[in-house]
Amino acid sequence: MKLISWNVNGLRAVINKGFQDFFKEINADVFCIQETKMQKDQIDEGIGNIFDGYYAYWNSAEKKGYSGTAIFTRKEPMSVHYGIGIDEHDKEGRVITLEFEDFYLVNCYTPNSKRELERLDYRMIWEDAFRAYLLKLDKVKPVILCGDLNVAHQEIDLKNPKTNHRNAGFTDEERGKMTELLSAGFTDSFRYLYPNKENCYSWWSYMFHAREKNAGWRIDYFIVSKSIEGKIKESYIFSEIMGSDHCPVGLEI
Repeated sequence: MKLISWNVNGLRAVINKGFQDFFKEINADVFCIQETKMQKDQIDEGIGNIFDGYYAYWNSAEKKGYSGTAIFTRKEPMSVHYGIGIDEHDKEGRVITLEFEDFYLVNCYTPNSKRELERLDYRMIWEDAFRAYLLKLDKVKPVILCGDLNVAHQEIDLKNPKTNHRNAGFTDEERGKMTELLSAGFTDSFRYLYPNKENCYSWWSYMFHAREKNAGWRIDYFIVSKSIEGKIKESYIFSEIMGSDHCPVGLEI
């Protein structure tokens, strides 16, 4: 089974920047996107036709042009759930969960702590609530979590760890919450296969020619329940795919 995740930084913006070609060529069983930045009623024929042959599920933020997630799957899920069941966390369209026979698929766009870490306190509350949600699912059947989780977990996961310490996405608090999640019974699929592989990133700033220099961060993940880590066949980072400030990541399981 092949799964893809991509923070597109605006679906309408990326549609004509190679998205359609990649979507068609990769031929995934499940394709998850974050930062759709659109409401469901803004899906016109031109966008909808791209996803012919897939069941489509959208979760949009109440605020227009902000956040939002979507999943496209060839196989119809047994059930679909939007959000994590807590009102304060479910207004920004950040989570979609699909239940299949053998696993749950969770597509997530984690809140950014922002400049000056103005949203770090909220982020900590979110992390605890989201981890509890995943653990609840994991008691029923294994979980495959994907998305832009807005944290580079270890120093190997970004180009300049020393100068970025205390910046959003690389604070001790955020990294600690990722450690807590993995310690609770989950596996980072990429590091499972490639524990020491360097210079592998999924996001680059638009400033300072960061992508050209590969001065990036690995903040997009496929994380699976530890109980199925042995089924991981491959974990991809498609760093050559342009169109967004993130590149797609993938999992074969």
